Amino acid sequence: MRLSDDASGFVSISEAVPDVILEIRYYSTYNFIGDRIDGYEAPVALLTREAAAALKKASDELLPRGFRLKIFDAYRPQMAVDHFMRWAEDAADTRMKACFYPEVDKRALIPEGYIARRSGHSRGSTVDLTLFDMRAGREVDMGGPFDYFGELSHPDFDGVSGEQKAARMLLRDVMTRHGFRPLSTEWWHFTLINEPFPDTFFTFPVHIPV
Repeated sequence: MRLSDDASGFVSISEAVPDVILEIRYYSTYNFIGDRIDGYEAPVALLTREAAAALKKASDELLPRGFRLKIFDAYRPQMAVDHFMRWAEDAADTRMKACFYPEVDKRALIPEGYIARRSGHSRGSTVDLTLFDMRAGREVDMGGPFDYFGELSHPDFDGVSGEQKAARMLLRDVMTRHGFRPLSTEWWHFTLINEPFPDTFFTFPVHIPV
């Protein structure tokens, strides 16, 4: 593993995939911590050039079917992951428990793997996203919210409706067809299989590229 502050291999998703919608949760305070997260200096989403090009192909397939991609998070600097760890170790801060982890004791978040010292997001080729229904003018109902800690977030969870399961599978099928690997515990999480920096964790903040 190596750390790097070299942002030269990254692009803005909005520039690479003009049709995306952004809701950068860690720039806002509506996230499982309840504060803006360290390292998020602008409400933008960055990815490696390779991951952004693959995402463009996924978006281009979905647009004629009436869907746009909505991005919650992409590249995540190591300082943000460090912020997550500090918060997870503070058992007293449970402001957002009712929204994001009502079924999990906060003290179990690290042991059960919900929070970790390293994140694939910091390698720059992982994206958290959902589908936006252009005809309905709203996010597609996936049966559970982004960043919910629990089995409800597993893509194959049987406790959602058939329509919700089908929406999860549509997102997964399109993303995997264009080179992304899904995660078995989060319906929104995808990593480029042939990621260009598999052993590098980046440290530069999320900001508007210059």
